[in-house]
Amino acid sequence: MANVSPVFGGLIPTQKKQALEGNYLNFTDGTNDFAQQYLPEIYEAEVERYGNRTLSGFLRMVGAEMPMTSDQVVWSEQNRLHISYENVVATVAGAAGAKVSTLTIPVGGAGATLIQNVVSPGSTIVAMNPANGAELNCYVVASGATPGSALGAGVLTVAPYTQEGLDQNAGTDVDLVTGGPALKIFVYGSEYGKGTGDANRISVTPSFTQYSNSPIIIKDKYAINGSDTAQIGWVEVATESGQGGFLWYLKAESETRLRFEDYLEMSMVEGELKSGSSTTTAKGTEGLFAAVKSRGNVLVDFTAATGLAQFDSILKNLDTQGAIEENMLFLNRETSLDFDDMLATVGQQGGTGIYQGGSSYGVFENSEEMALNLGFSGFRRGSYDFYKTDWKYLNDASTRGGVADAGIEGVLVPAGTSTVYDQILGTNIRRPFLHVRYRASQADDRRMKNWITGSVGGAATSDLDAMEVHFLSERCLVTQAANNFVLFTD
Repeated sequence: MANVSPVFGGLIPTQKKQALEGNYLNFTDGTNDFAQQYLPEIYEAEVERYGNRTLSGFLRMVGAEMPMTSDQVVWSEQNRLHISYENVVATVAGAAGAKVSTLTIPVGGAGATLIQNVVSPGSTIVAMNPANGAELNCYVVASGATPGSALGAGVLTVAPYTQEGLDQNAGTDVDLVTGGPALKIFVYGSEYGKGTGDANRISVTPSFTQYSNSPIIIKDKYAINGSDTAQIGWVEVATESGQGGFLWYLKAESETRLRFEDYLEMSMVEGELKSGSSTTTAKGTEGLFAAVKSRGNVLVDFTAATGLAQFDSILKNLDTQGAIEENMLFLNRETSLDFDDMLATVGQQGGTGIYQGGSSYGVFENSEEMALNLGFSGFRRGSYDFYKTDWKYLNDASTRGGVADAGIEGVLVPAGTSTVYDQILGTNIRRPFLHVRYRASQADDRRMKNWITGSVGGAATSDLDAMEVHFLSERCLVTQAANNFVLFTD
C-alpha cells in the first residue's frame, strides 16, 4: 500500500480501529483544537475537598444583633455591693498598753480608677493578710472619711477585738504589721452603744463603671466585565450558598459574599482599638479577645496533666465574679481533647455511672455494646454546668488553625443575659453578654448592605461595561460583664 499523507490533522491509517500513540491527541498539550476525535472523561463538578469553608456562626450561637443610631455605644456595669479594699497598709504607734493601730487605704485617682474611703466610725471590719492567712476582726474607732463627702483621707484608726493592736505584743497575738504586707479589709457590719446617734455615719452613694465601643465600617467588592458574564465554562459551579450552573462568576460572587460574612464575625472577635503608640489612621474596635484580655480572665497553657487543678482555679475565680451557673466552652481541637482527657482521668479515680473506668460507653444508656465514646460534650463541676464544642474558627488552617502555638486556644462564654443601664432608654435592660450593634435608621440599614453598580447583571447605574457587587456593614461588638469570661491561651 502506498504511503498516504496524514489528513484531518494527524491520522495514520492502521489495520485495526484502535487508539494508538500516533493518532491520539492530547487535550491539554496546547497544540490541538476541538476537531479531535477523542475527548477526556471530564468531571464537571468541583471536588469539595475542604467541606463547608465558612467560619461564621459563633456570634449567632451566643449573642444577638441590635440596631443603633450613634457613632458610639456606651454601657455601664454595676460595681460590687459590699465595701472592701486591697493593698491596705497596717501600722502601730505607742508603747504597750497605749498602742494606736491604723490602717491606711490607698485613696485617690480619677474617673473609673477613683478609690474612696467610705468606712464609717463604728463599722466592724475583717483585716486579712493574704501572705500568711492571718486575720483580725477590728472595730473602727475613727475614719479619715468626712460625713457627706467620701473624699477624705484613707486612714482608719482601729482596735482589734481579740488583742491590743495589729502587731504581735504577746506570743499568741496575730501580727499584721511586720513585713509591711498589703492587707485586704472588708466591712461586715457595725456596732454602736446605747443611746448613740449616727452623725458620723458615711452615706455611700453607688457608682458604676462605664465602657464604650465604636463601630467600624467593613467593605468588600467583586467585579467582572460584561464579556465574561456571558462566557460558559465547563466546570459546574456549586457553592455553600446554593448557587449552581456553568457561569464561573456566580461562584466568584458567591465566595466573595461568604468571605465577607465571615469577615463580619472575625472583625468582632479579633478587633483591636488603636493605642497611643500606634501610627495607624484607623481607629479600630474592641473585639472579644481584646475585651477579655483587658477586663476578663486569662488561663495560660491548659493541659490534661494538670487540667483538673487548673480548671478548679477557674471555678474559684468564677465564684468571686458573677457565679453564672451555665457556661459554654468554644475550644480548638487540642484543648478540646485535653478536656476529654481530663474528664476521663476523673472517671479513672473510682467514679461510677458514665465515668466508670475512665470511659463513657455510647450515649444509649452507656451500653458497652455501643460504640466507645471518648468525647464529652457537657459536664458539671461544683455548682457549674459546662457545654463544650469545637470552634471551627480556631481549627481552620486559613485562620488560627494549623499553628503549633496559635495564641488563642478557646474561650469560656457565660450563657444567658445580663442587666445593664441603657443610656438612651434611661432604664435597666437585659442583653446577652455578647451582642453586636449595627448602624441603622429609617433612612439606611447598615447591618449588611449589598448593591450592584455598572451596566451588566441588571444594573444600569453607569456606562461601565462591568458588574460590580458591593458589600458593606458598620458594626461593633459589646462584651458585657467580661469578668465572667475566660480566655484560654498557650
